[in-house]
Amino acid sequence: MLFCKSSTMERKFSSLKLNDKNFPSLLKEIQNPPKEIFISGDLPENEAIKIAIVGTRKATLIGKTIAKQIAEELAKLGVIIVSGLAMGIDSSAHQGVINAKGKTIAVMANGLDKIYPAQNENLAQEILNFHGTLISEYPKGTPSYPNQFLERNRIISGLSIATIVIEAPDRSGSLTTARFALEQGREVLVLPGPADHPNYSGSHKLIRDGARLITSVQDILEDLNLELIKNTKTYLNNLFDKTTSFDKNHSLILTAIAEHGKSLNIDKICELTKLSSQTVNQSIATLIIEGIVKETENGYCL
Repeated sequence: MLFCKSSTMERKFSSLKLNDKNFPSLLKEIQNPPKEIFISGDLPENEAIKIAIVGTRKATLIGKTIAKQIAEELAKLGVIIVSGLAMGIDSSAHQGVINAKGKTIAVMANGLDKIYPAQNENLAQEILNFHGTLISEYPKGTPSYPNQFLERNRIISGLSIATIVIEAPDRSGSLTTARFALEQGREVLVLPGPADHPNYSGSHKLIRDGARLITSVQDILEDLNLELIKNTKTYLNNLFDKTTSFDKNHSLILTAIAEHGKSLNIDKICELTKLSSQTVNQSIATLIIEGIVKETENGYCL
């Protein structure tokens, strides 16, 4: 496999404006979505499950190994991993996906015509080789200023149904990503570490503040209700084949919940399905009685 030696790689670029039908649907939902995104590579379908993995640039070997393992296992399940192409945890997460020959999205804080940091140019090319994606809200030629790294973090979390934090010191930028995720109504999952290790002080504060503690990929699947979602189409097809009492409204509601990847309230289900609140409430009641849908404090899930 050959890589370019220069700091600028020859790549094809495209862009999507916020009102474009192919603009990432989850990113459209956030409070301040980018008005336009610039893309190199293959943009995943909206229904694909995307999870962010972030952490400190100055990660320990153990932290980088865990990030790589988690990303690799999730990628093998068809999950698309989103991160920021930084050194440390970000790079390890992207590399884990590549090891699994999966797809990953790298959100950059500068124009896509130049890779930053330059040490990750080969990694960026590998991401594209495996049909992954480089994304930025900045046009070609835009340098990377410090404030842009914080701004791009809202895109990392905004593309994802959840953000996993691995090794976050008190002043880590990954804490900003976690804060954006919470503001966007997305889940924050945190891997704990040694109580006295400075690389985990921010991580542990997130847990104290209510983030979900995880220790394995199985925890992630359970907390995000991904056991069924990872095979959404197969699951729903089997369900509809076995059940004759479901009508079109049931199908629309189940598909909306499954493809969205998290609990949905009635208003959100109405928005996604274009059904009236009365119809949704009646259908949800039936699905709960059938044991298909569960009611949680955050809404309804499979």
